[in-house]
Amino acid sequence: MNNDINDKRRQAINEWLSAVLPYHEFELTVASSDASFRRYFRVEQEESTWIVMDAPPEHEDIDSFVKVAEFLAQFAIHVPKIYAKDLQQGFLLLSDLGNTSFLSVLNNTSADALYEKAIDEIIKMQLSPVNELAIADYNSESLTREMALFHEWFLQRHLDLPQPDFLPDVFALLCDNANNQPQQFVHRDYHSRNLMLVKDKDVGVIDFQDAVVGPVSYDLVSLLRDVYIEWPQEKVSQWIHYYFDKAQENHLIDCDKETFIRWFDLMGLQRHLKILGIFCRLYYRDGKDGYLKDLSLTLRYVLAVTARYPELEPLHQYLTQTSSIMAIQ
Repeated sequence: MNNDINDKRRQAINEWLSAVLPYHEFELTVASSDASFRRYFRVEQEESTWIVMDAPPEHEDIDSFVKVAEFLAQFAIHVPKIYAKDLQQGFLLLSDLGNTSFLSVLNNTSADALYEKAIDEIIKMQLSPVNELAIADYNSESLTREMALFHEWFLQRHLDLPQPDFLPDVFALLCDNANNQPQQFVHRDYHSRNLMLVKDKDVGVIDFQDAVVGPVSYDLVSLLRDVYIEWPQEKVSQWIHYYFDKAQENHLIDCDKETFIRWFDLMGLQRHLKILGIFCRLYYRDGKDGYLKDLSLTLRYVLAVTARYPELEPLHQYLTQTSSIMAIQ
């Protein structure tokens, strides 16, 4: 969005807030932006603060945010409360969950407690009656379309490489892995930047508007193989086992641990192939270069999984034998 459009939308936000807030005097400051067209502003008025979501309707589906927020709130998931909305303009006035993301406070001392809290929230979301929420299925078509970003933007645009012949077979394998899992509520972007530490050390959940019905391992691998922070494999295994035991207790899964870890690994590979493409698209199409530094960790996750499974050996060999790819490490 160019500056002229930004200025016009900010003026429209000011006019809208003047109508919906208790008093006309308020202070509006930029809170954050993300890897989309959405922006967030913090509104301060006397002793109160709120967050304004600015989601241009031509680019963002604000209805889905409202629908999913209202659904999750019913099941004690701490999501932003919606105080006012203008769906036509793409504005929401939300409760302020603060500035403390999980990413900002995660360290070796805090990690166990925070990840267990975050996993408990996954369990709560997965126990919700998702059939009552009209959201899309995360089907093979959607999964393949996402993975195609790996070829289009990472291989072709970023590295000027052709698509290897075996790639469709890899995509089919990863789709089968996803489809063979129990299908539950999936946040779809559940990681340390989208989890907030709020009062009473509660977990605040944001950025859930792209939720789908999908594989039970998806949100867990998004959390534990987070492209913004890396943990030793022994810690990741510990947290996987914490989830596995909780999920079995709640009858969310009925499989052995080896099967679940395979689900988890291959689901992570699907996600990370997509992310390699998305980070490059953000740079080349949207002019956002801040995500290029995260390609290295994302690629490390890909290499670790492709090295572990014999059926992924063609992809692993291709990646490790292509110098321009390995130069990213």
